[in-house]
This record gives sequence, C-alpha cells and structure tokens, in this order.
Amino acid sequence: MLFRSSVILSKLKPMQISGMYSEALVSGRRDGEGGLSPRTVHHMHRILKQALSQGVKWQVLTCNPADAVDPPKVERTSLQTYDLPSTVALLDALRNTRMFIPTVLAVLCGLRRGEVCALQWRNIDLDAAQIAVVASAEQTDAGVRYKEPKSRRAGTVALSATVVAELRRHRVAQAQELLRVGVRMSDDTFVVAQADGQPLQPRSLTHEWVRLIGKTDLPRRRFHDLRHAHATHLLAAGVHPKVASERLGHSKVGITLDLYSHVLPGMQASAVALVDEALKAADGKHKAK
Repeated sequence: MLFRSSVILSKLKPMQISGMYSEALVSGRRDGEGGLSPRTVHHMHRILKQALSQGVKWQVLTCNPADAVDPPKVERTSLQTYDLPSTVALLDALRNTRMFIPTVLAVLCGLRRGEVCALQWRNIDLDAAQIAVVASAEQTDAGVRYKEPKSRRAGTVALSATVVAELRRHRVAQAQELLRVGVRMSDDTFVVAQADGQPLQPRSLTHEWVRLIGKTDLPRRRFHDLRHAHATHLLAAGVHPKVASERLGHSKVGITLDLYSHVLPGMQASAVALVDEALKAADGKHKAK
C-alpha cells in the first residue's frame, strides 16, 4: 500500500506523502484491523525516499519530495536481554536439548534466527574457526525460502574456542543420529535440523525456544534478544563498535551505536580511566628521568 489512487510521479507532493503516512498509521494493515506501527511507517519512508532519490538521479524528478517529509517518531525502548551470569545459566539449562546449538550460535556468535536455520556444514570451517554467513531462512505462508542474509556485508563470523568445541561435539552427535535413520551426513546437511536431517522452519525454532525457556527460572526473552545479548557482551568487554557491527552483520556502525547506546556510558568511563592511567604512567616516567 502506498496511495489509494494513482499519482503521476512528477506531480507527487510532500503533503501527499505525509497524508499517506498518517493513513498508514491509522488503517494501513492489510487485514484492515488497524494501523501500522511508527517503526514500520518509518521503514516505508526510508524505502520511498531511496526510490525517489533514484528518480532524481535519472532526471525523472527535479527534487525528492520525501526530503520535505518527517516520518513518524519511533520511540526507543531499552533492550531487554541476558547479562553474562544469565547467559551462562541459559547455556547450562539448554545443554541437553536441541535448542543448545541454536542458542550458542545466537548468543555467542550473534547470528539471526534465519541465519541459524539456513546454516549448513559447508559454511563452517572449524579449523579456521569461522562461519561464512551466506543465507537466511525466511518463514512464509508457503513454507521456507532461502535468501541473502539481511544487511550482512562482512560475510564471516570468527568463532571462539568454546564455540568450535561445541560445534565439533554437535557434528559427531548429529552424524550418529542421522545414521540411525539411514541418512549420511554431508556438507549440505543443515547444522540445526530435524532428527532426520530435514531443515528446521524458523517458526519451529521459535516455538521450541518459547517452550524450553518457559521451563527455566530465567527471564522470558525472545530468541532474537540473544543477538542483543551478544552485542552487549562485546561492547561491555571493550570491543570496538566497528568490530561488533561487522560481527552482527549491520550495514553501518551507526546502527550498532544506536541500538546499544545503553552500553556506551560504561565504555566511556572505562576509556577515561585507561587514559588517566596512561597519563599517570607517562608522568611517572618523565619525573624519573
């Protein structure tokens, strides 16, 4: 949905775009049951603005009418995720379940749900300790389709020694499980799969996550929040935001800084303390001469 009636591109005015946003907020849902969220309309604005910018480049438009329109304000909410002690407890609670490896890939590697479900063993080099993120599974009404991962530019994610060890154990256990049903493991086998090796649907992973996390004493969080936990742990440990951004597959470091700004005050305090210590050490050496 963009406009209820046709509009000649060269005659498109900012007021019409603004009216479209207002209408979308009130009655923009496809099922007719209310409006779209400000975040969704904000996303619509980004797409429309980019498309109209191309029209300016092609000289179809003399200016971009979307430049004069302010999208609805999106209220930022603080991210709810797991701290390090809770992450340890989470991994311990899920260790003997089929959700353990998906959780490891999300909370220790930062992979999205779709990237976890699309991951095949050919994409993992355990000797080099890295994952090549080349696809993402998307849930649709017709089933699952595989596409390029969202916004991921770097393509590879480095693995810690802990993750490599867990994946090695998982590979052996999965090969044994598949042999029991007469299936031989190959590079095409999905890392996170059903017992017979068939790929797992993203929503099935979510359902299992909700079921298992409900059996623990841990806070109820979304599976996607495990990515937020990984990012928070990285930044709190002093990892440069650019490195965290590449690891998470964000297209720009600004996205990382915006999403995880709650971690930055602590990082600033640590940075100031480090600089202060360095100055004192340099001053001590200078006076000793």
